Amino acid sequence: MKASVKWLGNAAFEAETGSGHTLVMDGPADAGGENRGPRPMEMLLLGTAGCSAFDVVHILQRGRHPVADCQVRVEAERAEQPPKVFTRIHLHFQVAGEGLSEKAVARAVQLSAEKYCSASIMLSKAAKVTHSHELV
Repeated sequence: MKASVKWLGNAAFEAETGSGHTLVMDGPADAGGENRGPRPMEMLLLGTAGCSAFDVVHILQRGRHPVADCQVRVEAERAEQPPKVFTRIHLHFQVAGEGLSEKAVARAVQLSAEKYCSASIMLSKAAKVTHSHELV
């Protein structure tokens, strides 16, 4: 896996993934940013939520469970002093599907958290990562 990041000036950077996708990351105004894109630490949270959501949907689909929607809300806390690492991350899954069972959703979230989600498992080495879910 490869990626590159190029400085655009002030606190903005253009990121390009190995698969050819680009996006702009930017810092807050008090750091010279212009709010042109997400902060790099926000990208870590987005990547973690996306990785885990992918797992949950994939696990449910492979089990032939009728998943129709999956949303993940992430909340995190950071240390007050540099380096301001994440100290706590919580992922809350809202999963929907006609006839979908709570047991299947719970199992999919657990498998993602404990076995499949590389991002959340990696971050759990530095922060307390927790998961919850609801069937909607």
